[in-house]
Amino acid sequence: MAEAHVIFDQILVKNSFLWNSMIRGYACDGDSIKALSLYREMMFFGQKFDNFTYPFVLKACGDLGLVEIGKKVHCELVVNGFEEDVYVGNSLVAMYGKFGDIDRVRIVFDRMPKRDLTSWNSLISGLVKNGASSDALGVFRRMRCCGVIADGTTILGVLSACVNLAALEHGRAIHGYVICNNLVCYNDFLMNSLIEMYCSCNSMAEAIKLFDEFMQKDVVSWNSLISGHVRNGDSFESLRLFCRMFVEHGLPDQVTLVSVLGACAEITALQFGISFHAVICKLGFGKNVMVGTALIDMYSKCGTILCSELVFEEMPNKNMVSWSAMITAYGLCGKGREALSTFHEMKGSIIPDEGVFTSVLSACSHAGLVSEGKEIFHSMGKEYNCEPLQSHYSCMIDLLGRAGYLDEAYELIQKIEVQPTSDIWAALLSACRLYKNIELAEISAHKIIEMNPDDVSSYIALSNIYAIKKRWDDVERVRAMVRDKKLQKEPGCSFVEVDKVFYRFMVGDKSNRQTVEIYAKLKELSMQLQLAGYKPDLSSVFYNVEEEIMEKMLWEHSERLAIAFAIINTVPGTPIRIKKNLRTCDDCHTVTKLISKLTGREIIMRDIRRYHHFKNGSCSCGDYW
Repeated sequence: MAEAHVIFDQILVKNSFLWNSMIRGYACDGDSIKALSLYREMMFFGQKFDNFTYPFVLKACGDLGLVEIGKKVHCELVVNGFEEDVYVGNSLVAMYGKFGDIDRVRIVFDRMPKRDLTSWNSLISGLVKNGASSDALGVFRRMRCCGVIADGTTILGVLSACVNLAALEHGRAIHGYVICNNLVCYNDFLMNSLIEMYCSCNSMAEAIKLFDEFMQKDVVSWNSLISGHVRNGDSFESLRLFCRMFVEHGLPDQVTLVSVLGACAEITALQFGISFHAVICKLGFGKNVMVGTALIDMYSKCGTILCSELVFEEMPNKNMVSWSAMITAYGLCGKGREALSTFHEMKGSIIPDEGVFTSVLSACSHAGLVSEGKEIFHSMGKEYNCEPLQSHYSCMIDLLGRAGYLDEAYELIQKIEVQPTSDIWAALLSACRLYKNIELAEISAHKIIEMNPDDVSSYIALSNIYAIKKRWDDVERVRAMVRDKKLQKEPGCSFVEVDKVFYRFMVGDKSNRQTVEIYAKLKELSMQLQLAGYKPDLSSVFYNVEEEIMEKMLWEHSERLAIAFAIINTVPGTPIRIKKNLRTCDDCHTVTKLISKLTGREIIMRDIRRYHHFKNGSCSCGDYW
């Protein structure tokens, strides 16, 4: 463009074609400011505009988000009689879509006397980008009724709508349309979008089938399937797929690396993650901000906060997400003071956003820093002009509830101007279980059930609170509701990594080849703990059975089986890392502390809420969880 501009300046008599060429060149080259400057200069010299001038001027306005200038240009083209030109109309639809003005997008489209395929594509794209995915699918149906044949761009737009809505049946129908119209044979983007759609709609079998049939796989194809497995809870398969990609396809990109690190974090695959970190450095991504942030998250979720700190300190550039990840890492590991220190350090160079406030409030909640959390919460609007969102209220309810201020937490919910979300009530319900407050627990559970009748966790939490109070009739009543609604409780399971192999244990699991040795070790540990004065907390069993059966049920919890297996198969002194899909019960927490002291082992357990570092008979959470 620089050389083109030199030649352009040397031409004494310039016609519209030359002006339009320069404006188009700058607009398409991403230099929208120069494109608008030339438009203004063209106006100054009295050069007439035509239907090739306006589209690229409108594009420049849209790319820069200049709403008022865009509206003025719209007025000018109406005055000059170009509103009915289909090319100009398409550009107006695209511009207002970039402004997020869906109403004007529809008005311009409906007023167009003639429409071509680009008109429909621009409308669908604008609707999808601005959260009106359901309307976009409606436009696609309307387009087909008008006899317009879609192209690859249309299909990419409606597939994005299906992804946003998780609309699997619509996605399948569009896939059928693609096959019937033979659109897929010349568009690799389309194949990747179809794979992504099936992954996002939790239909991994169809995604895998399409992926295997795709002969020209690129890094996007692999990334879609790898990240799809992570999102759908199969991180093990995503790691296997990455290894296959490395052999069959070649080098990954930063999206691949972030997805694989997310998989390692999900299943606490520390040994794999450390090896993968070496690969990242070898590939030259060691200083990448996005990858570095994912490394911080991975190490913290694997319970090695020291490695997270080292990665954070070595990052040459840190953005808002990096700081937030480090604050979250401290919070998960119960290091509330360190999280606050990092937060205050960050404020020296970056103004915190909503995500950072969520991270630091959550850290305060995990560490019981009530006064500090309140101070930060109240400073959001006063100092940073950042009004609290539902997520911030949820953190505050959790903070107050954990600390035993249930009435204050309930009063705060009453003050929220908009309707509280189920997450807010769930935070209060969790605190009610901790402090055995049945009255507020019933209110919270009923509110959650009103908003989400199929949320089985609220029924279970209420049932467990009744069980703690020995109200067995109420327990049975709630469980009957669960059976009548045909809801399924997620079974408790724990994972443990031994010699880079993962082992899964369910409650009362007897499928492992070392089952006899595992239960023998548990019996041995039980006897040793009893001699040390341990008495089981039977309130952690929510069934009306004999005490002897209750004790047996406690010793069959999945995390205890995983710990016993790890003790048998690792040398003394080796740390044990457990990942559990549910919250660890009070008795298991006590038992794990005692086992850590008895065996001289460090046991790092990650449950659904946070990390517990058990060492020498104590836990990093300080029994505050």
